[in-house]
Amino acid sequence: MYSLERLALRRQLEAWLQEDIGTGDVTTAYTIPAGHQSRGIIHAKEDGMIAGLPVAEAVFEVVDPSLRFAAQVEDGAVIARGTVLAEVEGSTHSILSGERLALNLLQRLSGIATKTNKFVQAIDGLNTKLVDTRKTTPGHRALEKYAVRVGGGSNHRFGLYDTVMIKDNHIKGAGGIEAAVSRARANIPYTMNIEVEAESIEQVKEALQAGADIIMLDNMDTVRMREAVALIREAAPHVLIEASGGVTLDTIRDKALTGVDVVSVGALTYSFHALDISLDLNEKKEG
Repeated sequence: MYSLERLALRRQLEAWLQEDIGTGDVTTAYTIPAGHQSRGIIHAKEDGMIAGLPVAEAVFEVVDPSLRFAAQVEDGAVIARGTVLAEVEGSTHSILSGERLALNLLQRLSGIATKTNKFVQAIDGLNTKLVDTRKTTPGHRALEKYAVRVGGGSNHRFGLYDTVMIKDNHIKGAGGIEAAVSRARANIPYTMNIEVEAESIEQVKEALQAGADIIMLDNMDTVRMREAVALIREAAPHVLIEASGGVTLDTIRDKALTGVDVVSVGALTYSFHALDISLDLNEKKEG
């Protein structure tokens, strides 16, 4: 249902496991007999939405391909505290070596999905799309944007390479919106869009005159935002309108009601509560 690029993920997991395990898990090696077998029960300790079970499975697969991982719910499931999310069975040494990375990722991605879903619910019934931003943890962007999709949101650009996004510093450096858009248009493929950040009605007019494909209304109050939306709709109905800047659960619906097409929220991936998830060993047996 939700796409993850498995090869790139595996390379990242190998690096993260090396960071954690290093030359070996000394605690497990020196306290638990070789060949010991266990079943690990992964369960939620609070309510939320789950994202990252395929990632957790991939962690254990990289650690030890002989481990058997069985998810009990699917990503996108809304669960209650106490729900068993997955079981992993096999070498106790392998389970404990992969436990922390698997849980770290599962907790973080579930936290992002849970927060995203709250924002999605806040604009339920409106024709406005919730999107994320580039305010992600370095090295985790693909995973965090995956969690946003699981939560019901959509992704903004993935990096500096896939959309021209002209913001205040670009405008200053280029000498104005018209100059920035003109230079960009002369160099990009015809399939690439140009988005312009506007902080005032005057800048909205400049962006329209310059031929922007998307106009971001940045840090505008709802009164000015409605004025800007009306102006854009009349002058260029095809232009996509985005609202951004300090959007919260308390304000997102009011901003969406101004008629914008998209609301972007950076806090989805930089300010979230990681869901509390644990792994407990059960039914130990000697190998």
